[in-house]
Amino acid sequence: MKELAIGIDIGGTNTVIGLVDKVGNCLSAFRFSTTDYPDINGYVDELCNQIKNLHSLSYPSVNIINQVKGIGIGAPNGNHYRGTIEYAPNLVWKGIIPLAKMVSDNLKVPVQLTNDAKAAAIGEMIFGGAKGMKDFIEITIGTGLGSGVVANGELIYGNDGLAGELGHVNVVRNGRPCGCGRNGCLESYVSKRGVIETYNEFRKAVNENSIEDITPPQIVELARKGNAIAMKTYDETGRILGQFFADAVCFLEPEAIFIFGGIAQAGDLLLIPTKHYMETNMHHIYRGKVKILLSSLPGDTAAILGAAAMIWKMI
Repeated sequence: MKELAIGIDIGGTNTVIGLVDKVGNCLSAFRFSTTDYPDINGYVDELCNQIKNLHSLSYPSVNIINQVKGIGIGAPNGNHYRGTIEYAPNLVWKGIIPLAKMVSDNLKVPVQLTNDAKAAAIGEMIFGGAKGMKDFIEITIGTGLGSGVVANGELIYGNDGLAGELGHVNVVRNGRPCGCGRNGCLESYVSKRGVIETYNEFRKAVNENSIEDITPPQIVELARKGNAIAMKTYDETGRILGQFFADAVCFLEPEAIFIFGGIAQAGDLLLIPTKHYMETNMHHIYRGKVKILLSSLPGDTAAILGAAAMIWKMI
């Protein structure tokens, strides 16, 4: 029986569990509703039961719990040092949840926990395009903007486990309000909500009505058909992101910056302006040295691969 790890991605709507081998094959996966369990004890019971069911689905004649080397969990506001989820605004449980200990006590296996964006960075390093790299940044752009920073081959957690929140670096003084309570954060401009807001601002500037229910994929489709406002939207998004990358390079000098998540599906519409504005604003000693790449993690299993990768890195 091969060595296995379990990766868990906890989202505000669903929890996804996967059984992952050492080379990044997802052998079995299952999801259930996070919101159906407002009591954390009931959620942990369901999570552990689903893990046991996942085993039996993959290997119906064998109890493989002893083959599992550990469980990795990616969760919003996950603190790696303490194994806790702390005041996550989009989860049904409030306060500080000692989730790693609760799951480990139930299943008697080691559990590693971090936030979902940091898990994606570990997955990129173990299974994705950052194999062999010691210095890189992973930016996850979806509903919000998360990030993981790897330096000298190690993910940076900081003094209290919360380092690397690049989405909440201020990029526009007195700019748009952010969900974190500040104004002008990168996430307010480079995210699903940010792209839509930029698009509608440009529509208003030419006396066109806002389209509040438009989606970033629809804006991408319009841009690829030559719609000027949609094209300008992604140029502006790339400008803000590229200028930020130019500053980040001065601090970290990564070999590459990986972009992952739903907004990355814009492809060259986002990458080309981002690269242009990064190089234009870059300190001359760094120009031409830093690659901007799309993540090579598979979109459907990336989150659980990243979570499971914590276990393979640990051992």
